[in-house]
Amino acid sequence: MSAHAADLHGRFVWYELTTTDVEAAKAFYGKVVGWGTQDIPTPGMPYTLFISEKTSVGGLMGLPEQAGKLGGTPRWVGYVAVDDVDRAAERVKALGGAVYVPPTDIPNISRFSVVADPQLAVFVVVKWLRPRADQPALLNAPGRVGWHELLAADRETAFGFYGELFGWQRAGVATNLAEPSQLFAVGGEIVGGMSAKGPAIPVPFWLFYFNVDDIDAAAKRLNAAGGEITSGPTRVPDGSWIVTCIDPQGALYAMVGTRKALGYFEGAAPGDAAGERRRRWSW
Repeated sequence: MSAHAADLHGRFVWYELTTTDVEAAKAFYGKVVGWGTQDIPTPGMPYTLFISEKTSVGGLMGLPEQAGKLGGTPRWVGYVAVDDVDRAAERVKALGGAVYVPPTDIPNISRFSVVADPQLAVFVVVKWLRPRADQPALLNAPGRVGWHELLAADRETAFGFYGELFGWQRAGVATNLAEPSQLFAVGGEIVGGMSAKGPAIPVPFWLFYFNVDDIDAAAKRLNAAGGEITSGPTRVPDGSWIVTCIDPQGALYAMVGTRKALGYFEGAAPGDAAGERRRRWSW
């Protein structure tokens, strides 16, 4: 295993949106998050890269017709780097998870497998076939994902699975909330948390927080572009503000940014316990 692969093992390195309207998604995230796009030729299905500051930060593809017939909906999914995709997929099954797409090659790009943890939160394990020097980015880099939050049925059981699979480290528990949140670190860097999903959320999932400049300005762009804010704004301990959102096709995501002044959310309360547990923590 190369030193580069060892550095990436267990880290989120890619984020992909599957949606029912690719062109609408290009326009929406361009307006709200500021991403550019680049269409690339791929065998079998068109694929689009989201671009931030000349760097690809994620992907976009249409929801396959068969997936839609089976109840699939627009969603974001995260890719976690591993040194051996086949071994990781077998380990997922051994730990009680599921393999939805067996290890598969995309020629000259990657080997990947779509899997789910035992509570059915979906993610992808991946190994780049060519090194990507730009991954992973700093958590606070503009246009990148600044936090990874698993909304789980049982956070303790969930951490046991991911700790065994990727070697993630416990990084303390946030207990000053309605639901405690287990923080986790990769290579000593805190990158996310795991908290209870609540009864209104039918299935556990990973929620990704996109870095934006000013949360009020981003929220205004979101509403103008047809998105919806489901909670927030909530202030988090490092002074940032977050909102959780739904894009026009129904994919859930979140945004994190600073707040220059009360404006769009004039008079909003600092936050509530339910919103606080879907936040970026930094201490």
